[in-house]
Amino acid sequence: MSEHRKNRRTPALAVTAAIAVTAAGAGLALLPRGEASAAEPQLPPRATGWDYQIGGAYEPDEDVEVVVRDHTGVPADGLYSICYVNAFQSQPGAEDEWDDDLLLRDAAGEVVYDGAWGEAVLDIRTEEKRERIADVVGGWMADCAEKGFQAVEPDNYDTFYRFDAYISEDDAVAMAAELTGRGHDLGLAVAQKNAVELVDRRDEAGFDFVVAENCGQWNECEGYASAYDDRVLVVEYTDGGFETTCSGWGDRLSVVKRDLMVLPVGRDGYVRENCPAT
Repeated sequence: MSEHRKNRRTPALAVTAAIAVTAAGAGLALLPRGEASAAEPQLPPRATGWDYQIGGAYEPDEDVEVVVRDHTGVPADGLYSICYVNAFQSQPGAEDEWDDDLLLRDAAGEVVYDGAWGEAVLDIRTEEKRERIADVVGGWMADCAEKGFQAVEPDNYDTFYRFDAYISEDDAVAMAAELTGRGHDLGLAVAQKNAVELVDRRDEAGFDFVVAENCGQWNECEGYASAYDDRVLVVEYTDGGFETTCSGWGDRLSVVKRDLMVLPVGRDGYVRENCPAT
């Protein structure tokens, strides 16, 4: 499928977020499925001001009620905070930190990469591997919950679109269900990231709301809005997509325009815009 389905993370974030994932290596606390349950997940508000800060945290603007930050950071004080984790691919340069057999390989035995971002694709094709990957990601999610995040955004759900010669839709949904189950056990709401074609499998995957990139640009907002009762956080990176989303969905969905590299405020190239008041 088209490249627009790729997430928009910055390489700088990828370096700081890289983490060892072998149980023996870094002493990471893994989270087995079905650990003690927490409070019922709290969902984000609809049609509110929000900010996508996965490229670096900074003080949110006064209009902001919802913030997304990387799992290595901390929640925004007093705001609904969503924790970002890379769940279906490695971070750039971090493939050696995953167990070797959890990296997807081609017929020649070479690791399959998402070349645009330098990320090794994870092998989610068997239940055993999905559980081991979820053990690692679940550890990050447990840390998010302990810090006080209310929700989690597992990125690269749409990896199978780009690598459908290896990974199936069923593989992706099964991996999602494993992750959402663990998130809910921790009291975290869990976001579907992109992949509008899978909204009809929402119940099976277990997602609670959506983080959608460029849904206005690609005419996908209706699919998300209908499936998730308008509980959709939209980030647009182009002027045209932002204008389309604001004019058609600004009163129903949470919409923000960000620069492609989601830079922190103060950096050259930083952009954050709200839909214009009507």
